[in-house]
Amino acid sequence: MIRSVLLGTGSALPRDCVSNAELAKRVDTSDEWIRERTGITQRYIAGEGETTASLGTAAAKAALDDAGLSIADIDLIVLATATPDNTFPATATKVQHQLGGKGFPAFDVAAVCSGFLYALSTADAMLRAGMAKRAIVIGAETFSRILDWEDRATCVLFGDGAGAFVIEAQDGQDGGAGIIGSKLHAAGEHGEILYVDGGPSTTGEVGKLRMKGREVFRHAVTNLSSVLSEVLDDAGFQPADIDWVVPHQANLRILDATARKLGLPMEKVVVTVDRHANTSAASVPLAYDVAVKDGRIKKGDLVMLEAMGGGFTWGAALLRA
Repeated sequence: MIRSVLLGTGSALPRDCVSNAELAKRVDTSDEWIRERTGITQRYIAGEGETTASLGTAAAKAALDDAGLSIADIDLIVLATATPDNTFPATATKVQHQLGGKGFPAFDVAAVCSGFLYALSTADAMLRAGMAKRAIVIGAETFSRILDWEDRATCVLFGDGAGAFVIEAQDGQDGGAGIIGSKLHAAGEHGEILYVDGGPSTTGEVGKLRMKGREVFRHAVTNLSSVLSEVLDDAGFQPADIDWVVPHQANLRILDATARKLGLPMEKVVVTVDRHANTSAASVPLAYDVAVKDGRIKKGDLVMLEAMGGGFTWGAALLRA
């Protein structure tokens, strides 16, 4: 049995950290308003010269360093993003070039905030099928570039950043390290609840993010708790077996409601939304890297990753660190 084993993690953030108080100087909002509704205290905003590709490259380099590998050891890059540098080429190919890689497949996956789960599942399937030996899986976003800064209900929620995993196909055994299972879903009928009002084949422009917050919250709690149960049932585990949940960092209230629905204590949930805000596809690998580096997630821990985003898309993956 082949399993995709996590060898290293890395992350990257823009230089500019923007507090709620600083944001309130240019948006009709307040620190208290943002904290009460979201749990967010600050976010990082990409500046001049910082792009999805540059952040993704930095995160990938950090993950390679953590794994003790170089780009010569990699034969696949899958990058999740809703904010690519260009319509094409794929941002993954730019990261490949900036890392010094050549020849092997590199492509983007677009599933918004669920993007990293989609990318990780895709890379896992390719490794288990023998199409690659080692992969870099990246979630990278510059969501600040598609925000309507006049819409205080949404612009305060998001930030920029990137996170990356290096995974390797290994002969695995039950109870050993690696990705144990994953589930992905989509429901296109809800596309108008969370979307960007532009695109190359419609308006010819990038567009801005639009969201119906209450509807997103309702669907998120239901869908996330459901997919977590699916993955656990398939793998033969119970919620109590999980050492850590690393969720998409959308909103502290969503994280709390999902944990309560599953009967999980918040002490088992990795929370970084307070310092990073919602970084879309970057949020899961970014939060995972934080929890590894600060010593919370340790080798052998059973970890659940989960996310939901525009589309709607949602998914979860269970892995042994």
